[in-house]
Amino acid sequence: MKRRATGMAVRWAAGLTLLGVACGPSGGGDAGPAASGARTMAYPEALPPNAPSRFGFGSEASPERVALWDIDVRPDGTGLPAGSGSVAEGRQVFETYCVACHGVTGTEGPNDRLVGREPWTEEGPPAVRTVGSYWQYPTTLFDYIRRAMPQTTPGLLTSDQTYAVAGYVLFLNELVPGDAVMDAETLPAVVMPSRDRFVADDRVGGSGPVR
Repeated sequence: MKRRATGMAVRWAAGLTLLGVACGPSGGGDAGPAASGARTMAYPEALPPNAPSRFGFGSEASPERVALWDIDVRPDGTGLPAGSGSVAEGRQVFETYCVACHGVTGTEGPNDRLVGREPWTEEGPPAVRTVGSYWQYPTTLFDYIRRAMPQTTPGLLTSDQTYAVAGYVLFLNELVPGDAVMDAETLPAVVMPSRDRFVADDRVGGSGPVR
């Protein structure tokens, strides 16, 4: 038993030595040639002879698989799918999937507040940044809902349901009428109050570091 404990202690001490080498300072003092050399790890130039030619990780990135992730929507509506949804239908979707996190009117929470038209001031945007007071494009609403909502089951909603609930949130923010129907043409046409509050970053090149 004593011999086994001694062996474990040696391995534990060796582990601490390696950890100290890996986490030691990279500058700011002379650690000596031995310590400096210890931090330089040598990696093999080739796999060992018994390594397989292929490890078989993952699968082919077929056009069909890529299409499942290529769902980004641009401000002008490029990328929006076929389908449509009315504000009335959106209310049903909202009451089924959204009220638990955002409240009945989109203001109660406990998660982010969705509804509000608090204006901007000379100091900047409103303290509570809602869809109605801060979001620049209505297509962003569709894109985000399709990717991330409902929170516990993202991707559950159909395109029609996503159009519908996006329209309902816009209706709650008094941006579309109650009989509105959202689709690939009508959704991008909604003018958000904060559309012109942002400055396009058109910088290119430069000699400074990329941040």
